[in-house]
Amino acid sequence: MAHHKMSDIDRRLARVEGHVRGIRKMLNEGRSYSEITHQLAASISSLESIIQVIVDDLVEATIAKTQKQEVRESVEELREVIEKSM
Repeated sequence: MAHHKMSDIDRRLARVEGHVRGIRKMLNEGRSYSEITHQLAASISSLESIIQVIVDDLVEATIAKTQKQEVRESVEELREVIEKSM
């Protein structure tokens, strides 16, 4: 993974972590299931966006590696990540 993407991913994960803490607090406070599920959906969306950043970075890296004649390795790694994220 490119180092310039790490800070973005870390920032996004911290946000998800905060969402999850907030959801636990909402649950303990007896908030409505509607409010809780709304926050859960937001957390899921955030996690999906993190996957997208990682996949985009992998595609960029794969293209760069392809220029270095490491095609087979790069394509296999890309295939594995996409399979796991679907």
